[in-house]
Amino acid sequence: MSKLCYNYDSGEYEDIDEDGYNWTRGEYPYNWDDSEYKREREE
Repeated sequence: MSKLCYNYDSGEYEDIDEDGYNWTRGEYPYNWDDSEYKREREE
């Protein structure tokens, strides 16, 4: 399952899964905000 995460390279929120695959652009972003996934792992 993917979530809307901020892609710092594009400056937009995009559909990115936990492994870092960007479904919006069809590639792996270099610099994106994974804090939503980190919060889930800590719980």
